[in-house]
Amino acid sequence: MPGLVTSPTKELQQINMDTDNKKTEKYRGGNLKYRLQRKSSQATKTEGLCFEDMSQWSQSLERLLSSKYGMKIFQAFLKSEFSDENIEFWVVCEEFKKIRNSFRISSRAKKIFKRYIQAESPREINIDQKTRERIQQNIEAPSTVCFDDAQKIVYGLMERDSYPRFLKSDIYRTLTDSTSQSVNM
Repeated sequence: MPGLVTSPTKELQQINMDTDNKKTEKYRGGNLKYRLQRKSSQATKTEGLCFEDMSQWSQSLERLLSSKYGMKIFQAFLKSEFSDENIEFWVVCEEFKKIRNSFRISSRAKKIFKRYIQAESPREINIDQKTRERIQQNIEAPSTVCFDDAQKIVYGLMERDSYPRFLKSDIYRTLTDSTSQSVNM
């Protein structure tokens, strides 16, 4: 008799949802390596990520950063290591250089300074005091090159430290293994 069948209560439904979420969370949610593997395998099937592109990443940091996927994966790697302020600053500087409006240059320079350069700032990058002071003077009359010295320092830090760690990381190795396997299929 259909009228006598009752649906589960909201409490029971919530318990089932919580259990399902916990089961899938250990495979999906908290595991960066797993998520990147899935994205990589999906990208190799549907988009432009290929083994040839990824093999270029190991040649230089410049090649890695010039790749759309390389940049995203490197950012995710740095974020997983709680050291993504450098790449974030570098990207912000690249965008800043494209601004042509003098009011926007001035406004954006002050925001960049407060976020990355100023001592004790929320995303403070690791630069020497002399460079920090020079930038502080430069933003009085900012130009699109006022952060170039700091950007070069940050690039050097990433090239010497973060980039080699990325190439040795499980994330990178997993991605190169999965894309090279899809090439061999």
